[in-house]
Amino acid sequence: MIEAFQLSKQFGSFTAVDRIDLEVRPGELLALLGPNGAGKTTTVRMLGAILRPSSGQARICGLDVVTHAQAVRGKVGLLTEYPGLYGRMPAMEYLDFFGALLGLDPHVRRRRAEALLRQFGLWEARERKLDSYSKGMRQKVALVRALIHDPPVLYLDEPTTAMDPQSARVVRDAIGELRNAERSILLTTHNLAEAETLADRIAIISGGRIIALGSFAELSRQLLGAPRYALRLAPGHHAATLPALIGDLVTVEAVDGEGVSFRCAEPHLVNPQILARLAAHGLAVVTLAEVPSSLEEVYLRIVSEESSDRRRDTGPDRSGVTATELGPGLVKVKSS
Repeated sequence: MIEAFQLSKQFGSFTAVDRIDLEVRPGELLALLGPNGAGKTTTVRMLGAILRPSSGQARICGLDVVTHAQAVRGKVGLLTEYPGLYGRMPAMEYLDFFGALLGLDPHVRRRRAEALLRQFGLWEARERKLDSYSKGMRQKVALVRALIHDPPVLYLDEPTTAMDPQSARVVRDAIGELRNAERSILLTTHNLAEAETLADRIAIISGGRIIALGSFAELSRQLLGAPRYALRLAPGHHAATLPALIGDLVTVEAVDGEGVSFRCAEPHLVNPQILARLAAHGLAVVTLAEVPSSLEEVYLRIVSEESSDRRRDTGPDRSGVTATELGPGLVKVKSS
Protein backbone atom coordinates (compact mmCIF):
# COMPACT_ATOMS: atom_id res chain seq x y z
CA MET A 1 0.00 0.00 0.00
CA ILE A 2 2.88 2.37 0.80
CA GLU A 3 6.27 1.84 -0.84
CA ALA A 4 9.36 4.05 -0.78
CA PHE A 5 12.64 3.25 -2.53
CA GLN A 6 15.75 5.33 -1.82
CA LEU A 7 13.46 8.30 -1.22
CA SER A 8 15.31 11.59 -0.62
CA LYS A 9 14.55 15.27 -0.25
CA GLN A 10 17.01 18.15 -0.32
CA PHE A 11 16.31 21.79 0.44
CA GLY A 12 19.30 23.52 -1.11
CA SER A 13 22.38 21.98 0.52
CA PHE A 14 20.37 20.51 3.41
CA THR A 15 19.30 16.85 3.21
CA ALA A 16 16.02 16.43 5.07
CA VAL A 17 15.37 12.82 4.02
CA ASP A 18 18.25 10.60 2.98
CA ARG A 19 17.49 7.55 0.79
CA ILE A 20 14.92 5.80 2.92
CA ASP A 21 13.28 2.48 2.05
CA LEU A 22 9.88 1.83 3.56
CA GLU A 23 6.94 -0.52 3.05
CA VAL A 24 3.54 -0.63 4.74
CA ARG A 25 1.33 -3.60 3.98
CA PRO A 26 -2.50 -3.70 3.80
CA GLY A 27 -4.04 -3.64 7.27
CA GLU A 28 -0.75 -2.63 8.91
CA LEU A 29 -0.02 0.34 11.13
CA LEU A 30 3.56 1.59 11.03
CA ALA A 31 4.68 4.12 13.63
CA LEU A 32 7.35 6.55 12.43
CA LEU A 33 9.27 7.84 15.43
CA GLY A 34 12.13 10.28 15.75
CA PRO A 35 13.29 13.52 17.35
CA ASN A 36 12.18 16.92 16.08
CA GLY A 37 13.78 17.70 12.74
CA ALA A 38 14.48 14.04 11.97
CA GLY A 39 12.56 14.10 8.67
CA LYS A 40 9.21 12.59 9.69
CA THR A 41 6.94 15.33 8.33
CA THR A 42 8.96 15.71 5.11
CA THR A 43 8.64 11.96 4.54
CA VAL A 44 4.88 12.06 5.05
CA ARG A 45 4.51 15.02 2.69
CA MET A 46 6.39 13.20 -0.04
CA LEU A 47 4.30 10.06 0.47
CA GLY A 48 1.17 12.21 0.28
CA ALA A 49 2.21 13.77 -3.06
CA ILE A 50 2.49 17.20 -1.43
CA LEU A 51 6.28 17.53 -1.76
CA ARG A 52 8.11 16.29 -4.84
CA PRO A 53 11.03 13.97 -3.97
CA SER A 54 14.51 15.09 -4.98
CA SER A 55 15.37 11.49 -5.86
CA GLY A 56 14.11 7.99 -5.37
CA GLN A 57 10.59 6.72 -5.84
CA ALA A 58 7.41 6.25 -3.84
CA ARG A 59 4.16 4.47 -4.72
CA ILE A 60 0.81 4.58 -2.97
CA CYS A 61 -1.57 1.76 -3.88
CA GLY A 62 0.69 1.17 -6.87
CA LEU A 63 0.52 4.82 -8.02
CA ASP A 64 3.70 6.88 -8.36
CA VAL A 65 3.58 10.00 -6.18
CA VAL A 66 5.09 12.15 -8.96
CA THR A 67 3.51 10.91 -12.18
CA HIS A 68 0.10 10.21 -10.57
CA ALA A 69 0.12 12.85 -7.85
CA GLN A 70 -3.56 13.79 -8.15
CA ALA A 71 -4.71 10.18 -8.01
CA VAL A 72 -2.47 9.56 -4.99
CA ARG A 73 -4.05 12.47 -3.11
CA GLY A 74 -7.44 10.84 -3.65
CA LYS A 75 -6.19 7.62 -2.05
CA VAL A 76 -4.75 9.32 1.02
CA GLY A 77 -6.28 10.75 4.18
CA LEU A 78 -3.93 13.19 5.90
CA LEU A 79 -4.06 14.56 9.43
CA THR A 80 -1.30 17.07 10.09
CA GLU A 81 -0.21 18.42 13.46
CA TYR A 82 -1.52 21.86 12.43
CA PRO A 83 -4.58 21.06 10.28
CA GLY A 84 -5.59 24.66 9.44
CA LEU A 85 -9.36 24.42 9.88
CA TYR A 86 -11.71 27.05 8.47
CA GLY A 87 -12.86 28.61 11.73
CA ARG A 88 -15.88 30.48 10.34
CA MET A 89 -17.52 27.30 9.07
CA PRO A 90 -19.72 25.03 11.19
CA ALA A 91 -18.39 21.47 11.32
CA MET A 92 -21.08 19.97 9.07
CA GLU A 93 -20.61 22.64 6.41
CA TYR A 94 -16.84 22.25 6.59
CA LEU A 95 -16.97 18.49 6.07
CA ASP A 96 -19.53 18.85 3.27
CA PHE A 97 -17.19 21.33 1.56
CA PHE A 98 -14.19 19.00 1.70
CA GLY A 99 -16.28 15.99 0.71
CA ALA A 100 -17.32 17.90 -2.42
CA LEU A 101 -13.70 18.76 -3.20
CA LEU A 102 -12.91 15.04 -3.03
CA GLY A 103 -15.68 14.24 -5.50
CA LEU A 104 -18.21 12.65 -3.15
CA ASP A 105 -21.88 13.07 -4.05
CA PRO A 106 -24.01 15.02 -1.54
CA HIS A 107 -25.76 11.98 -0.05
CA VAL A 108 -22.50 10.08 0.54
CA ARG A 109 -20.61 12.97 2.08
CA ARG A 110 -23.44 13.87 4.45
CA ARG A 111 -23.84 10.24 5.51
CA ARG A 112 -20.10 9.87 6.07
CA ALA A 113 -19.90 13.17 7.96
CA GLU A 114 -22.77 12.24 10.29
CA ALA A 115 -21.37 8.77 11.03
CA LEU A 116 -17.89 10.11 11.81
CA LEU A 117 -19.10 13.06 13.88
CA ARG A 118 -21.19 10.68 15.97
CA GLN A 119 -18.28 8.28 16.34
CA PHE A 120 -16.04 11.02 17.71
CA GLY A 121 -18.66 12.61 19.95
CA LEU A 122 -19.07 15.80 17.90
CA TRP A 123 -22.56 15.38 16.51
CA GLU A 124 -24.23 17.73 19.01
CA ALA A 125 -21.71 20.45 18.08
CA ARG A 126 -22.12 20.03 14.31
CA GLU A 127 -23.71 23.47 13.78
CA ARG A 128 -21.18 25.36 15.88
CA LYS A 129 -18.43 27.27 14.12
CA LEU A 130 -15.05 25.60 14.34
CA ASP A 131 -13.34 28.59 15.94
CA SER A 132 -15.51 27.96 19.02
CA TYR A 133 -14.16 24.40 19.37
CA SER A 134 -11.50 23.41 21.87
CA LYS A 135 -8.14 22.30 20.51
CA GLY A 136 -8.97 18.67 21.13
CA MET A 137 -12.31 19.01 19.30
CA ARG A 138 -10.56 20.66 16.36
CA GLN A 139 -8.11 17.78 16.18
CA LYS A 140 -11.00 15.33 16.01
CA VAL A 141 -12.67 17.33 13.24
CA ALA A 142 -9.39 17.26 11.32
CA LEU A 143 -9.31 13.47 11.69
CA VAL A 144 -12.90 13.24 10.45
CA ARG A 145 -11.90 15.37 7.44
CA ALA A 146 -9.05 12.94 6.71
CA LEU A 147 -11.52 10.03 6.79
CA ILE A 148 -14.44 11.62 4.95
CA HIS A 149 -13.65 9.87 1.63
CA ASP A 150 -12.85 6.52 3.29
CA PRO A 151 -9.24 6.45 2.05
CA PRO A 152 -7.27 3.17 1.85
CA VAL A 153 -4.14 4.94 3.16
CA LEU A 154 -4.09 7.20 6.21
CA TYR A 155 -1.29 9.45 7.47
CA LEU A 156 -1.66 10.59 11.07
CA ASP A 157 0.74 13.23 12.38
CA GLU A 158 0.37 13.53 16.19
CA PRO A 159 -3.34 12.57 16.11
CA THR A 160 -3.98 12.93 19.87
CA THR A 161 -2.08 16.18 20.46
CA ALA A 162 -3.75 18.36 23.14
CA MET A 163 -6.59 15.91 23.71
CA ASP A 164 -7.88 15.03 27.16
CA PRO A 165 -7.38 11.35 28.13
CA GLN A 166 -10.94 10.34 27.27
CA SER A 167 -10.87 11.93 23.80
CA ALA A 168 -7.42 10.48 23.14
CA ARG A 169 -8.78 7.03 24.04
CA VAL A 170 -11.67 7.47 21.59
CA VAL A 171 -9.24 8.38 18.81
CA ARG A 172 -6.87 5.49 19.61
CA ASP A 173 -9.78 3.03 19.59
CA ALA A 174 -10.92 4.43 16.23
CA ILE A 175 -7.41 4.07 14.80
CA GLY A 176 -7.37 0.43 15.88
CA GLU A 177 -10.70 -0.16 14.13
CA LEU A 178 -9.47 1.56 10.98
CA ARG A 179 -6.43 -0.71 10.82
CA ASN A 180 -8.65 -3.77 11.24
CA ALA A 181 -10.61 -2.58 8.21
CA GLU A 182 -7.58 -3.37 5.98
CA ARG A 183 -6.50 0.25 5.78
CA SER A 184 -2.78 1.00 5.90
CA ILE A 185 -1.81 3.66 8.42
CA LEU A 186 1.39 5.63 8.92
CA LEU A 187 1.46 7.21 12.37
CA THR A 188 3.98 9.80 13.52
CA THR A 189 3.94 10.56 17.22
CA HIS A 190 6.04 11.54 20.21
CA ASN A 191 3.73 9.53 22.45
CA LEU A 192 5.74 6.31 22.73
CA ALA A 193 3.09 4.53 24.78
CA GLU A 194 0.60 5.26 22.01
CA ALA A 195 2.96 3.89 19.36
CA GLU A 196 3.64 0.78 21.45
CA THR A 197 -0.09 0.13 21.82
CA LEU A 198 -1.11 0.73 18.21
CA ALA A 199 1.80 -0.14 15.93
CA ASP A 200 2.44 -3.45 14.18
CA ARG A 201 5.93 -2.24 13.31
CA ILE A 202 8.05 0.74 14.29
CA ALA A 203 10.48 2.76 12.18
CA ILE A 204 12.87 5.15 13.90
CA ILE A 205 14.21 8.01 11.81
CA SER A 206 17.13 10.27 12.69
CA GLY A 207 19.01 12.72 10.51
CA GLY A 208 16.75 11.87 7.60
CA ARG A 209 17.59 8.15 7.70
CA ILE A 210 15.74 5.09 8.96
CA ILE A 211 18.04 3.79 11.69
CA ALA A 212 15.86 0.95 12.98
CA LEU A 213 12.83 -0.91 11.69
CA GLY A 214 10.90 -3.83 13.12
CA SER A 215 8.18 -4.89 15.51
CA PHE A 216 8.47 -3.78 19.14
CA ALA A 217 9.30 -7.36 20.15
CA GLU A 218 12.10 -7.55 17.57
CA LEU A 219 13.54 -4.19 18.52
CA SER A 220 13.33 -4.99 22.21
CA ARG A 221 14.99 -8.37 21.84
CA GLN A 222 17.84 -7.06 19.71
CA LEU A 223 18.51 -3.90 21.72
CA LEU A 224 17.72 -5.01 25.28
CA GLY A 225 18.53 -8.71 25.11
CA ALA A 226 16.55 -11.72 26.32
CA PRO A 227 13.36 -11.11 28.33
CA ARG A 228 13.87 -10.23 32.00
CA TYR A 229 12.01 -12.14 34.71
CA ALA A 230 11.47 -11.47 38.41
CA LEU A 231 11.11 -14.32 40.89
CA ARG A 232 10.06 -13.82 44.49
CA LEU A 233 10.18 -16.44 47.22
CA ALA A 234 7.71 -16.85 50.06
CA PRO A 235 8.42 -14.87 53.27
CA GLY A 236 11.14 -16.48 55.35
CA HIS A 237 13.03 -17.81 52.35
CA HIS A 238 16.16 -16.02 51.21
CA ALA A 239 17.22 -15.58 47.61
CA ALA A 240 20.98 -15.59 48.31
CA THR A 241 21.21 -19.26 47.33
CA LEU A 242 19.34 -18.84 44.03
CA PRO A 243 22.32 -17.92 41.79
CA ALA A 244 23.98 -21.22 42.68
CA LEU A 245 20.73 -23.15 42.15
CA ILE A 246 19.62 -21.67 38.82
CA GLY A 247 22.75 -19.98 37.45
CA ASP A 248 23.35 -22.81 34.98
CA LEU A 249 19.89 -22.21 33.46
CA VAL A 250 19.65 -18.40 33.30
CA THR A 251 21.67 -15.22 33.58
CA VAL A 252 21.07 -13.87 37.08
CA GLU A 253 21.21 -10.05 37.13
CA ALA A 254 20.31 -9.10 40.70
CA VAL A 255 19.47 -10.62 44.08
CA ASP A 256 17.47 -8.65 46.63
CA GLY A 257 16.24 -10.25 49.86
CA GLU A 258 13.54 -12.71 48.85
CA GLY A 259 13.74 -11.90 45.14
CA VAL A 260 15.95 -12.40 42.13
CA SER A 261 15.88 -11.06 38.57
CA PHE A 262 17.26 -12.93 35.60
CA ARG A 263 17.23 -13.07 31.81
CA CYS A 264 16.05 -16.11 29.93
CA ALA A 265 15.94 -16.63 26.16
CA GLU A 266 13.57 -19.63 26.29
CA PRO A 267 11.31 -19.08 29.31
CA HIS A 268 8.72 -21.61 28.13
CA LEU A 269 11.38 -24.32 28.54
CA VAL A 270 13.49 -23.00 31.39
CA ASN A 271 10.99 -21.55 33.86
CA PRO A 272 9.27 -24.90 34.57
CA GLN A 273 12.74 -26.37 35.32
CA ILE A 274 13.44 -23.51 37.74
CA LEU A 275 10.17 -24.06 39.61
CA ALA A 276 10.76 -27.79 39.82
CA ARG A 277 14.33 -27.31 41.07
CA LEU A 278 13.31 -24.79 43.75
CA ALA A 279 10.45 -27.01 44.93
CA ALA A 280 12.89 -29.90 45.27
CA HIS A 281 14.97 -27.71 47.59
CA GLY A 282 11.96 -26.71 49.67
CA LEU A 283 11.84 -23.12 48.37
CA ALA A 284 8.29 -21.81 47.85
CA VAL A 285 7.80 -19.38 44.97
CA VAL A 286 5.21 -16.61 45.35
CA THR A 287 5.58 -15.00 41.93
CA LEU A 288 7.47 -15.54 38.69
CA ALA A 289 6.68 -12.99 36.03
CA GLU A 290 8.24 -11.22 33.07
CA VAL A 291 9.38 -7.65 33.72
CA PRO A 292 7.90 -5.71 30.80
CA SER A 293 10.22 -3.55 28.74
CA SER A 294 8.97 -0.32 27.23
CA LEU A 295 9.27 1.30 23.83
CA GLU A 296 10.85 4.27 25.60
CA GLU A 297 13.80 2.10 26.65
CA VAL A 298 14.26 0.80 23.11
CA TYR A 299 13.85 4.21 21.48
CA LEU A 300 16.30 5.96 23.79
CA ARG A 301 18.87 3.18 23.33
CA ILE A 302 18.68 3.40 19.52
CA VAL A 303 18.77 7.19 19.37
CA SER A 304 21.62 7.30 21.90
CA GLU A 305 23.66 4.82 19.88
CA GLU A 306 23.01 6.77 16.68
CA SER A 307 24.13 10.01 18.35
CA SER A 308 27.32 8.29 19.51
CA ASP A 309 27.96 6.99 16.00
CA ARG A 310 27.60 10.49 14.61
CA ARG A 311 30.00 11.97 17.14
CA ARG A 312 32.59 9.39 16.13
CA ASP A 313 32.11 10.23 12.47
CA THR A 314 34.49 13.14 11.86
CA GLY A 315 33.63 13.60 8.19
CA PRO A 316 30.65 15.66 6.99
CA ASP A 317 29.73 13.19 4.25
CA ARG A 318 26.79 10.94 5.13
CA SER A 319 26.83 9.12 1.81
CA GLY A 320 28.20 5.82 3.16
CA VAL A 321 25.24 4.03 4.65
CA THR A 322 25.15 0.35 5.40
CA ALA A 323 22.22 -1.69 6.63
CA THR A 324 22.92 -4.43 9.14
CA GLU A 325 20.40 -7.23 9.55
CA LEU A 326 19.53 -7.57 13.24
CA GLY A 327 16.91 -10.24 12.79
CA PRO A 328 13.89 -11.24 10.67
CA GLY A 329 12.12 -8.09 9.51
CA LEU A 330 14.50 -5.87 11.46
CA VAL A 331 17.15 -3.58 10.04
CA LYS A 332 19.39 -1.15 11.82
CA VAL A 333 21.21 1.41 9.69
CA LYS A 334 24.56 2.93 10.56
CA SER A 335 26.92 5.33 8.89
CA SER A 336 30.08 3.76 7.54
